Amino acid sequence: MNHYDRGMSAFDGLFVPAELRAAVSPRAWLEAMLDAERALSNAGAAAGIVPQHIATEIAEACDPERFDFEQLVDEGRAVGNLAEPLVRALADSVGAEAARYVHRGATSQDIVDTAAMLVSRQALTLVLAEADDVAAATATLARDHRDTLMVARTVLQHAVPTTFGLKAAGWLTAVVEARLRLEQVSRERLAAQLGGAAGTLAGFGDKGVTLLDLYAQELDLQVPTVPWHTNRTRLAELGAALATTAAVASKIALDLVLLAQTEVAEVAEGGGTGRSSTMPQKRNPVGSTLARANARLAAAHSTVLVGSLEQEHERAAGAWQAEWVALVGALAYTGGALHALAGVLESLEVDAARMRQNLDLTGGLVLAERVSFLLMDRLSRAEAQEIVREAAAAEASFRDALLGDPRAGLEPAELDATLDPSTYLGSSAELVDRALAFYESSRRPDEVDA
Repeated sequence: MNHYDRGMSAFDGLFVPAELRAAVSPRAWLEAMLDAERALSNAGAAAGIVPQHIATEIAEACDPERFDFEQLVDEGRAVGNLAEPLVRALADSVGAEAARYVHRGATSQDIVDTAAMLVSRQALTLVLAEADDVAAATATLARDHRDTLMVARTVLQHAVPTTFGLKAAGWLTAVVEARLRLEQVSRERLAAQLGGAAGTLAGFGDKGVTLLDLYAQELDLQVPTVPWHTNRTRLAELGAALATTAAVASKIALDLVLLAQTEVAEVAEGGGTGRSSTMPQKRNPVGSTLARANARLAAAHSTVLVGSLEQEHERAAGAWQAEWVALVGALAYTGGALHALAGVLESLEVDAARMRQNLDLTGGLVLAERVSFLLMDRLSRAEAQEIVREAAAAEASFRDALLGDPRAGLEPAELDATLDPSTYLGSSAELVDRALAFYESSRRPDEVDA
């Protein structure tokens, strides 16, 4: 194993799980490019362009053990891609007759783009599995804490009562929506690339379109309408879907970081993680932190994919080449964000008592809206809001200030019932149930059976 097999950077092991690193590794790209060359020869044989014994010889030579990725990189610098030195090495590894048919009619971008689709498909299988884990964990939290009271926070300030189950249901819905889009892109937008020198398929004579169909079938990829050398909508859509999924993970992680603050302490990451090198009392939300770091990296790489939509004529000068690193990063770091978040959610410690304590922290002010509505049934809107504002600002407790204001005309029992947060949750429980039903409907049959 050479150093190109170890990952993308010195820090990959900290951010991205090993299986996903392997799926986007140099070895994976080498195997994918060889799969593309093998499929091209096999499709050529099926179309009657390549003799069958030649296609068999080329297919047998497409063995990654025969090639040195580091050497391909070194030689690829002179031509700006890895396909050209790989094709030369592949041609050298077969007989003279077969060498004439290696890569015949194709162009380097055909092989690299097709390899990108194959690498993406394998990596997306893992990314989607990580998203499934996050969805399952958030569904469990929503179900278990359907009625767990807490305060809702808007602009980081106490707002009205809610439940932790509804907060988790919001996370769940976002994850499922992002996952569905990512799965759709994986299913519908990963297509084979074959166009020849400038997208005309001229090198295949009158068999070009037939060969394109057979080539895509060999690889089990979508058949494009026309070659997409400088139509990069597929990769842009993939990048956008990955960025969205990573951002959803980051939003959940941010909520968890805020809920885990010392002053809030409503949740804590389990698993014995989060030690500080100098402060033994600390319990840092390290999993959430890694999820957010991954998401930032995924967003940065995805931006390159979307930005590469603008390319010159029939072959790009720079934008295409930049996609390779960006695609690897977007796939790996989105998976890394989901992986870190799933670990946090699966072992999350929820302090329901602390949630209730924080809900009561302002002495009933989180029910100010409800009191206003109650008074509006008896007084004008302006007068009702004035009474509530003055009571909220009074030195006495909110309850005492309201009872002491003759304009309000409130009885203690009536006011106490109004200030009960458990009875001002609106449709929270029903919304949790709707989110759980949406989640169940989105699951594949094999997931439900499991």
